[in-house]
Amino acid sequence: MFENIRADLTTYQNDWGAQGFWVMLIYRFGRWRYQIGNTILRKCFSLIYKILYKLVQILTGIEFPCEVKVGKHFVIDHFGGIVVSGYAKFGDYCRIRNGVVVGLKNVDEPCAPTIGDHVDIGAGAKVLGNIRIGNHVTIGANAVVLCDVPDYSIAVGVPAKIKPKKQN
Repeated sequence: MFENIRADLTTYQNDWGAQGFWVMLIYRFGRWRYQIGNTILRKCFSLIYKILYKLVQILTGIEFPCEVKVGKHFVIDHFGGIVVSGYAKFGDYCRIRNGVVVGLKNVDEPCAPTIGDHVDIGAGAKVLGNIRIGNHVTIGANAVVLCDVPDYSIAVGVPAKIKPKKQN
């Protein structure tokens, strides 16, 4: 847990005041508590996690449960209005901004997106359903992504249109 927290702090440029870091701190604690073998002790830590999770959710406007799978150097850039489903998966070097929703398309289908490495999700974007977002993808601000996005692409618009990234 502490190794991940140190890595998160480095990702946030050692800024203890970054609200995204606060969220990641509680996220790491929530993941860690599953490793506790003693049932009573785990339940005590689970209660502490639920209180801290709700407190950070109220303070930051970010709903990021510990069931989400994240890779290295995950960044929550700006805070407020962020909702991520516990079914979501993020690769390495991903970045999300304010107003982003990554979650279910239908309540009856508990499947959320799987997001690859080096994905940048713009402010207000909605990424919904059982879809795969490839590696090195940029999702534009306010885009609504309901379909798979291949590697090295840009998704923009409502509903999102997929365009290949220009190679330099």
